[in-house]
Amino acid sequence: MATSTSPIFLLSSALLLAAAAYFFHRDAGDSFRAVVTTHLHFYMHDEYTGPRPTAALIVAGRPTANATAACGGSAAETERRFGDIAVMNNALTEGPERGSARVGTAQGFTVRVAERGAVNDLSLHLVMEAGEYGGSSLAVKGRVDTDTAVRESVIVGGTGRFRFARGYALSRSYDYNLDKGGVVEIDVYLH
Repeated sequence: MATSTSPIFLLSSALLLAAAAYFFHRDAGDSFRAVVTTHLHFYMHDEYTGPRPTAALIVAGRPTANATAACGGSAAETERRFGDIAVMNNALTEGPERGSARVGTAQGFTVRVAERGAVNDLSLHLVMEAGEYGGSSLAVKGRVDTDTAVRESVIVGGTGRFRFARGYALSRSYDYNLDKGGVVEIDVYLH
């Protein structure tokens, strides 16, 4: 006598698979979870000049044809060079003033990646040194066009309280000069 699969067994298996797919999708999609957003706000002091600069041009790139022509043909006078690499170890503070309370350090580098304008590939770690997030850090990656009013970068991870962080950072020039540096306002939104 041949055995046949029971219709009840098939129906039960199908319902079990459908339920598993539903709960897996719901858990992975975040659509049913409450989204918690953390907002951090601080100022980065980016100093290329003075007695103790916190940022430095490490590799001078090649001048672009447009920049060389704008400076009367002298490559040495160009302020924006394709391929420039700069490193930074900048203070993060609560306010824009130099004496404002320090909350951390911005450590990383930028590479000038455009032949026109001041577009950089940014790799940055925001290391928190004070407050409830002291000892934690955020990893920031992005394309930063300093000619725009607001620049957006992505938060790709973190350490400590920010482990597995994701979100974005918005930066604005508060008081900034491309030659000397200055103060950049940063808002970070984490989900």
